[in-house]
Amino acid sequence: MSLTVESVPYESLGRPIRGPQALTDDWARFWHLTFNIARTQWKLRFFGSVLGYFWQLVRPLLMFTVLWVFFTKIGHVGQCQKGEPCAPFRFYGAQLLGSIVLFTFFAEATGGAVASVVDNEALVRKIQFPRLVIPLSIVLLALFNLGLNLIVVFIFALASGVRPMLSWLELALISAVLTLFAAGLAMLLSSLYVYFRDVAPIWEVLSQILFYASPVIIPLATVQARLSRTLLHIYMLSPLATVFQQFRHAVVNHASPSASAALGGGVVLLEPLAIVVGVFALGFVVFNRTAPYVAENL
Repeated sequence: MSLTVESVPYESLGRPIRGPQALTDDWARFWHLTFNIARTQWKLRFFGSVLGYFWQLVRPLLMFTVLWVFFTKIGHVGQCQKGEPCAPFRFYGAQLLGSIVLFTFFAEATGGAVASVVDNEALVRKIQFPRLVIPLSIVLLALFNLGLNLIVVFIFALASGVRPMLSWLELALISAVLTLFAAGLAMLLSSLYVYFRDVAPIWEVLSQILFYASPVIIPLATVQARLSRTLLHIYMLSPLATVFQQFRHAVVNHASPSASAALGGGVVLLEPLAIVVGVFALGFVVFNRTAPYVAENL
């Protein structure tokens, strides 16, 4: 008697089999795996390069040079106009370089994470490991680069006349908030990209919008002079605007308005912080729900 295999409707096969989860109970293994993947990617990025890690410093420095020459020498951005106080514009070069370095970290962490799960399809299909390791390793790699680039920022700031300040200790909190925001977006974007490949070009456009819609090139003092109080509040609700402005105030120039002053008070500062926490929570929930079914959707 011969056996025949009949086609069975997909719906009758039952619920999809759940694959590896986003997290694991073994936290030591989770962070060890995340760190080693990031470290390996860091080494491979400069493998075979004569100048090695030096290239990681070149990109933000070249962008800084182009923007500084074009906007300050031609566009006269960062220079106080008639009737405006000049103190907030002091050390504009250091403020610009610091903001570029912070945004470079954000762009690397989020842009690199978009296709990270899909790019690691071979690992996802064959190896059992917590899936959250993939986007978080991209964020950690960008954090390595941020630490290296911040050294250059401090050297440039000191050479420009900035003096060491106790408020430099705020840099740890500033970096933590930016990292949390980038990690939330990295989880969200990497999980959505598995199902919608349009996420990559859309995020490229949004990243450019965020660059110019944040106080990277144009000082906040200039923005304050041209926006109403309501529009300024909406502008500063962006976590990037809050982080960049607080960096300028705490690390480079106290005369530059702090993020809380621009928002209208320390309590109002909780609003962009709530957005950061909300984005991180949303990214984790979406990634955690989709992680077990990633392999079958690649």
